[in-house]
Amino acid sequence: MIASLCGTLREMSGASLVLEVAGVGYELGVSQTTINALPKIGTPSVLLYCRLRPTEQAINLYGFATKEERAVFDKLVTVSGVGPKVALAILSSFTPAELAQIVAFQDEKRMQSVSGVGKKMAGRLLLELKGLFATDEEFQKLAGLAGKAATNSARGGNANDASLTTALVEATEALLGLGYAPKEADVALQTVLKEHIDNNDALTVEQLLKEALTILGGGHHVGS
Repeated sequence: MIASLCGTLREMSGASLVLEVAGVGYELGVSQTTINALPKIGTPSVLLYCRLRPTEQAINLYGFATKEERAVFDKLVTVSGVGPKVALAILSSFTPAELAQIVAFQDEKRMQSVSGVGKKMAGRLLLELKGLFATDEEFQKLAGLAGKAATNSARGGNANDASLTTALVEATEALLGLGYAPKEADVALQTVLKEHIDNNDALTVEQLLKEALTILGGGHHVGS
């Protein structure tokens, strides 16, 4: 098992790259998220976390900029009908934190935005990943919800969680409707959430939108 490789970045082309380690060039399949995180070609000591996936035709190696992305890949390929190609397409569309939120909110519309993922697959992915992520504290933290859930659980209730989830979904849809990219909306809303989560604040859709638009520098008027 090749768990990681560290070497000089020699090539990047589409969804793959070549990492030279001790004079040997390894070709790895990668997501756009990983490519965006990498330095320029020729940079030495580039570390990638790896997964080896053998098939009847070839032995394929995949690389990831973070352990979190590799862990999400591992979960994705356990879902029926999802191979490495679809898993990388999903990871190219969403960071691990964004995907964890999409799963937590069961956001089928966002999942269907991935190339190669139709309505049926999106529904199956969300359902199966919800079960996989439900007991994984690390992925709950990535979604920015673990601290909130733990606080409410200790208090014996989860009404605030349900309200917050609904508000975040509606706020995300509103930002997308205003023309913001999915990643822009996610980053802005996560920033707002982090500013309030420790105080257990009850955030409304209007408040989320107002603060998110301030972060995004938008001039849209929200609420009355």
